[in-house]
Amino acid sequence: MSVILSLLSALLYGIGDFSGGFASRKSQLIAVVTISQIGGAALALVFALVDGSRFPGLGDVVWAALAGLCGLLGILLLYRGIARGMVAIVSPLSALISALIPAIAGLALGERPSVFALIGGFLCLPAIFLLTWDHGSSKDRARRLDSLLHGLAAGVGFGFFFIALSRTGHASGIWPAFIARATSLALLLLVTLATGRSLRLAPESRPTAVIAGLADMGANILFLLASRIGLLSITSVVSSLFPAPTVVLARVFMKERIPPARAAGLGLALAGVALIGM
Repeated sequence: MSVILSLLSALLYGIGDFSGGFASRKSQLIAVVTISQIGGAALALVFALVDGSRFPGLGDVVWAALAGLCGLLGILLLYRGIARGMVAIVSPLSALISALIPAIAGLALGERPSVFALIGGFLCLPAIFLLTWDHGSSKDRARRLDSLLHGLAAGVGFGFFFIALSRTGHASGIWPAFIARATSLALLLLVTLATGRSLRLAPESRPTAVIAGLADMGANILFLLASRIGLLSITSVVSSLFPAPTVVLARVFMKERIPPARAAGLGLALAGVALIGM
């Protein structure tokens, strides 16, 4: 059941990431993330109240708040990378890093990887090289490097988000997902007020920004449930399969070209992530 929940989480993460990145091409990044976070917070609050669990103690609140800060970092970098870079680089790399960091944490917590996980880790190395390989112009190389840096940094944020959220107790129900989102939303609103930026979105960005927030929160809730009945090193990796729907959506709606080398890198990345999950 944990693998099924993780796969559904990956699907929603992919939809949310594409929607947020797509909206960020038409509107300011901070506005897109803030509006999407409001929608996600409302959804989490509804689930938390329906779940009927008691509000968590201080320890769970701290872990959830830390998860919110790490997740916000990851989302800002991912949306920015998708908006200005190459989806086929940003999304897979963020997935690889966000899968490897919790896997390492799982080892530290006493989990032991299988032979499949070791093979998957080795596949990730050439995948990173192929995902960034291109014979394009210097402008293309600069865009590729920018995408690489955004993908790596976003992956670090997501990796620690997975770790922090998984450390909350079972008795806290869905509240950690709401606390994480409320923390990131509060920080975003403070930054917005301090800088005087507008939260107004372009008309074409409004639906996708809302979809991004709802899909991302749905994915967070599914991951939270999956991590409580399965191993962190497995659930986090399976949830990191989100590049598949993201890249497919980018190909369909943005007409983004995927060269053979990068397609091979994407295939290796997904195979590596899948094997780590096994």
